[in-house]
Amino acid sequence: MIIYNVTINVDESIHSAWLKWMQNKHINDVLATGLFTNAKMVKVLVEEEMGGTTYAVQYFTDSRAKLEDYYKNHAPRLRQEGLQLFADKMLAFRTELEVMEEFYSAGN
Repeated sequence: MIIYNVTINVDESIHSAWLKWMQNKHINDVLATGLFTNAKMVKVLVEEEMGGTTYAVQYFTDSRAKLEDYYKNHAPRLRQEGLQLFADKMLAFRTELEVMEEFYSAGN
């Protein structure tokens, strides 16, 4: 399992519009590529010195090849929309993660 993690710091001036766009359009557009099985959006609970609110969106896929397909055929177009709408009011960085093993508490 590969997790494509995108962490985004969002300026308060666009926060509401950005959150609505992410929840109602962008994440669905990424999933519509057919390359990811699901996504999770989380709010980072640490306050940033630069201000704003930080979120992480994790997209799950079963292969590195699918992630590469996303980068090559979909990412430029989908990233461009966010830049056009919100310009320099959001700052994103991306991380690729590989699930090595999952652990659960004894009660689960």
